[in-house]
Amino acid sequence: MDGWLVHSRLGFNYRMSELSAALGVAQVERLPELVSKRARVAAAYTERLKGLAQVRTPIVVPATSRMSWFVYVVRLDPDLDRDRIIGQLAAEGIPTRPYFSAIHLQPFYRQRFGYREGSFPVTEQVARQSLALPFHGNLSESEVDYVCERLKAHVR
Repeated sequence: MDGWLVHSRLGFNYRMSELSAALGVAQVERLPELVSKRARVAAAYTERLKGLAQVRTPIVVPATSRMSWFVYVVRLDPDLDRDRIIGQLAAEGIPTRPYFSAIHLQPFYRQRFGYREGSFPVTEQVARQSLALPFHGNLSESEVDYVCERLKAHVR
């Protein structure tokens, strides 16, 4: 049996520092404001992209009490080349990212379970179509406008 400060195996100390706890408390006190700001940006994206057949915006189901909007991910039409669009937007100063990668294609799952491309074709298709747009609570209306205008230009 291990004694005080004697360790027979590798472990981790996940306790947070007092400084991290103080920052956490301060952020929790601001939570309604932070969530509200993100909801405003998400609503702006949804409004500006509605009616664009090549882009599906997130749907909040009625049973959802409140979205935290950690990220804003759209789903592109399957005929579009998401990676090409990412490159075009990047050239215009708009950082977007692929999102919702197919977990079964990660190296661990390939090696451990033998998954390969084609194992879960629906998952793989959704992964190829998912695109995270720039997102934070302080995005301005004009920044959202710019992202949406440029995205529209590249998907048409």
